[in-house]
Amino acid sequence: MSSDSTYFRWVGSEQNFVDDINVQQIKHVTVGRFGGNSSAGQYKNEDGCMLWINEKEDWEFAVLLDAHNTAESAELIVNLLEIEKANFEHILRLDMKQKMFQQLEEKILSLFQSQQVISACQNVIGETACLIVVRRDKYVWWLSVGDGLLYLFHSELATLGQYQVNQRQFFEWIGQVNTFEQEVPCYSVGIKELRQGVNRIFLTTDGLVECPNEPYSNPENIYDTFGNDTDEEEAIKNMLEIIQKNNVRDSTTIISWPIIILKKATLPSNG
Repeated sequence: MSSDSTYFRWVGSEQNFVDDINVQQIKHVTVGRFGGNSSAGQYKNEDGCMLWINEKEDWEFAVLLDAHNTAESAELIVNLLEIEKANFEHILRLDMKQKMFQQLEEKILSLFQSQQVISACQNVIGETACLIVVRRDKYVWWLSVGDGLLYLFHSELATLGQYQVNQRQFFEWIGQVNTFEQEVPCYSVGIKELRQGVNRIFLTTDGLVECPNEPYSNPENIYDTFGNDTDEEEAIKNMLEIIQKNNVRDSTTIISWPIIILKKATLPSNG
């Protein structure tokens, strides 16, 4: 592991946070976890997340997992990516002109489609949605299997009503039921340019948006929570407290961080 990088991992089977809100700052990234309400019938947490940060090299690598049946599939993905960390770090050091994001995508897909990983997935109980998000310089790359949510909050985009980066995809998983075991794997992938100024990258599992009374089904409500220079930790704690009060059953895991971009972003030729 690089001495310059910060590392964090967690799976809900280790600590479930049922009836308990936990908000943790890791460098400039905030991780929020709430396991759901036992009064609503919750008794376990099958979410997971992993975070690598290298401030010197100016990148973050975040993984968000939302498993069901058991957390075994989330544990498998975390362990798998952890083993390959040095290889991913090598790719993230490449020059942008060397198609760094393309090589990152090829590495992850080759890993998930390897016979060793497919065989390992056949030996777990349950399956997981998997959202991988990497920010380097003024770009965000993402790969998603399933229904994890990625938002990009910026004032210019909000003015145009744009908040959500990916679309939730149902009936996609990795694990006992595995999209990479199909003849044609199904997943979503993309790259997004960050805007000049303050950007906020926000990942969440679906407990936040599927809460009773739907306080955060509209992404504008999430965006507004960060308004008026609200502290990152405080904003995430407020959201988790609101879904707790609304008696949400499903667990929620959030990874969020602000990034200030000094470089100019793309604008129309007549703008």
